[in-house]
Amino acid sequence: MRSFRILTPRDVATAVDQLPATRGPATREDARVLAGGQDILTELKHDLIAPEALVDLSSIAGLEGHERTPDGGLRIGAMTRLVDLERDASLAGAFAVLREAAASVASPQIRTQATVGGNLCQRPRCAYYRHSHAPCIKKGGSECFAATGHNKYNAIFGGGPSYIVHPSDLAPALVALNAEAVVVGPRGERRMPLENFFTLPSEGSILRENVLGKNEVLSELIVPKPADGTVSTYLKFRERESYDFALVAVACTLRIDGSKLASASLVLGGVAPIPWRATRAEVLLANAEVGVDLVRRAAQASIEGAAPLSENGYKLPLTRNLVWKALTALGAGGAR
Repeated sequence: MRSFRILTPRDVATAVDQLPATRGPATREDARVLAGGQDILTELKHDLIAPEALVDLSSIAGLEGHERTPDGGLRIGAMTRLVDLERDASLAGAFAVLREAAASVASPQIRTQATVGGNLCQRPRCAYYRHSHAPCIKKGGSECFAATGHNKYNAIFGGGPSYIVHPSDLAPALVALNAEAVVVGPRGERRMPLENFFTLPSEGSILRENVLGKNEVLSELIVPKPADGTVSTYLKFRERESYDFALVAVACTLRIDGSKLASASLVLGGVAPIPWRATRAEVLLANAEVGVDLVRRAAQASIEGAAPLSENGYKLPLTRNLVWKALTALGAGGAR
């Protein structure tokens, strides 16, 4: 690990100013944001990045914590610890997907340090990206080694020219809840659907996974009030029982009105460079009669358009089965 300075701004505006204002040697980055440190410290240790300074957000009041908004929605500060979401029993019904996603992350020790913003902005876990001597396309090289190499854990949707998968568990859950991201930069605050916060490798810069500029900070997430009667769940399949990233994950929210699905949201994790909305399945589910046949067809629709690589075809039946399980658990198959 190379040396760096720690900057401790007292407010977001100062943090934004410090990001582009710090100047280091030409071969080193200027500054990077430090949240919980669970990802960026690993990148430092592996010599994947070498910033002149880290801008520590933990000293900024107001970035940590989550609360219900007056209209029944949810505001989540970017520095909120995952353990706080995990332990909040009031996150039930429509918000259960968020609590379950938070509880699925890594280990209890990591969840006490990891933050919401850090989880959403963490870098790829692809073995080639994480190898300090592999000049892959995500680090400025010309080739995605996973395309023809070891790709058991890589994307089956949205891949090319890089085949990373987005490692966040909270991202699919928050996208399924139609959350908005609040980003602060030199020109002030901007808001966007969280779904638009993430970018495919074929969009924008191949070197990043979201729309954040180098001098911007993700400050909070705003979740609108779900419709009354909405239920949700987050299912995650991993190789190890704990402390592992998702091979496939499913974030699902739905609302049943009588015998019909009034609304449904289905977002996949572990299968694409971004939280992947299963649009074809959502269209099929809209205003459909609940039942086993509907669940079967929606599960199949969730993998339409997939393009597995040489080692990850197993993600097709795994995705289909997890979607089936999530929809059935929430009542889309009929009586719960």
